[in-house]
Amino acid sequence: MPANPKYLNKSPWHQFAKITAGVIGGYIITALIHLCLPLFLPYPKEVLITSIFTVFMVWCLFLIIPFLFTNGWKAWTLYLIIIVILHIIYHYGNQHNPFL
Repeated sequence: MPANPKYLNKSPWHQFAKITAGVIGGYIITALIHLCLPLFLPYPKEVLITSIFTVFMVWCLFLIIPFLFTNGWKAWTLYLIIIVILHIIYHYGNQHNPFL
């Protein structure tokens, strides 16, 4: 059964923005989340090693989220805000963590 055309995206730029936000932005967010986890949890090396198993699952989640938006650029905006916040947390936590 084919999709209803009124639900399909008309602009190829929105499709491009959704795909790139999901693949590139989702991967960056996933990597930053997994880099921030050892900063605030005990046993940072063990947490980082075991987080290898969850990277793919979290990335798949962030790969699907942009397709829930009607506008692909809004998805990129949200992802860029999340990336900046996570980078600030990682930068601040990395400077003040005596265990790493």
